[in-house]
Amino acid sequence: MKKLFLTLFIFTIYYLLFTIDAHAVTTTPTIPTTPEESQINKLKDRIASRVAELKLVERRGIIGTVTDVTNTQITLSDLQNTTRFIDVDELTKFASPSAGGSFGISDITKETKLGILGLYNKQSRRLLARFVDVLILPKVIHGVVAAIDSEMFTVSIATEKQTYLADVQTTTKTYLYTNEQDLIRSGFSKIKVGQRILVVGFPDKKDQSKIIPTRVTIFPEIAKNPKIIISATKTIDE
Repeated sequence: MKKLFLTLFIFTIYYLLFTIDAHAVTTTPTIPTTPEESQINKLKDRIASRVAELKLVERRGIIGTVTDVTNTQITLSDLQNTTRFIDVDELTKFASPSAGGSFGISDITKETKLGILGLYNKQSRRLLARFVDVLILPKVIHGVVAAIDSEMFTVSIATEKQTYLADVQTTTKTYLYTNEQDLIRSGFSKIKVGQRILVVGFPDKKDQSKIIPTRVTIFPEIAKNPKIIISATKTIDE
């Protein structure tokens, strides 16, 4: 009986030891990654990172007035008076219609109006500029004809704040508005002192108070603004 009990005990111990050893031996080994698989995994990571980056970036254009400028950044106040930060790099291209030669960020000054196209980062809210163009926006003047020079084809226009000189060109389109005829084509000779006038044009490069008009509209039937005082009205004839 004792021999049977001893045999069972030895067999149990042997069985337990063999089972533990077998589990230890049959543990799943780590399969080494091949160079090709390693490159594929790196490529997958790069693609995933690039996709995430692209979701944060979109093409966008901004128009605004320069409030500050450095060698690498332009600060703008846009049309909604929101401050915008523009980054520039070696790929950014600059252009200005009034530049005779090369034009770059060093030529941009405060109060310059710019149109910028680039890559907008939704997270940082900054625009990486690709194209920066100086804009010369048309000016709208609404006032009263204060003087006319028929020889020089110029019209002095008085407003509440200041007086402008409109240098009418052969390309300038002149219109006249009345209740009966509505808006019709007209000419320089129809402009009279004291008439209400609307001028759309571009400031002269050398004199900001001088306007090169593209469009002139006169309103002979509408009374002038009483706040506009014409001190010395005159017409210079040929």
